[in-house]
Amino acid sequence: MLRSSVKYIHLKETDSTNNYLRNYPNEKGKEMTVVKAECQTAGKGQGKNVWESEAGKNLLFSVLTHPKNVPANRQFILSMAIALAVKDTLHHIVGDIQIKWPNDIYWHGHKMGGILIECTLSGSMVKDCIMGVGINVNQEEFFTVEKHPLSLIHIIHRKTNREVLLHDIIHNLHDYLTRIEHKQYDFILAEYEQSLYRGRGYHKYRDAKGTFMARFISIDPTGHINLRDDDGMLRNYACKEVEFLEEEEQY
Repeated sequence: MLRSSVKYIHLKETDSTNNYLRNYPNEKGKEMTVVKAECQTAGKGQGKNVWESEAGKNLLFSVLTHPKNVPANRQFILSMAIALAVKDTLHHIVGDIQIKWPNDIYWHGHKMGGILIECTLSGSMVKDCIMGVGINVNQEEFFTVEKHPLSLIHIIHRKTNREVLLHDIIHNLHDYLTRIEHKQYDFILAEYEQSLYRGRGYHKYRDAKGTFMARFISIDPTGHINLRDDDGMLRNYACKEVEFLEEEEQY
């Protein structure tokens, strides 16, 4: 049933799978439209970040979905859903997968993937959502300045079938979107918080005022992160307002 409600489009090359779907017409009866590319010439990350990927080696795709029961002020639930779908899929292969807030995929401190969410609103509700995903799968060498990039092949020492990986992620995403449709927001939030990188203990951060030590407290429905510093002060940040510092960096 899920397969019939999902349309898959495979491209050899595109500037960005998110861009491809931005002007794609809605298809009646399709819960999701998934576009996968062998190569992206302008793959994007959060903000101005650019995603490096060797052609034909990794999993680069975007999903256009039409979520139900998602208020505009809770649209971060969709970011949590796709992050958890990716995390669950990879966790079954290598274990110890974590989500670095807001939506990077990490394994033992190394970045394996990233996610970019774009929502279209209709009044006070989310109408459409494009979820762009990049996962390092079979690429063995990286030339980016990105710290500690890692591929699946570095961990399991064999190539991974990217088509199987994609279908497993979409299956898991469907399950989370069904939970959202039934307003199981608290379940998804709890799963997300339990999956967070640096979710326990004190760690080093930097904001506009300087560096500090803090521990994770919670995620707001809006997607903001709450940290409590070592002076006991509660700090609330939106994306890009706080930076995770490398543990070996000078504090």
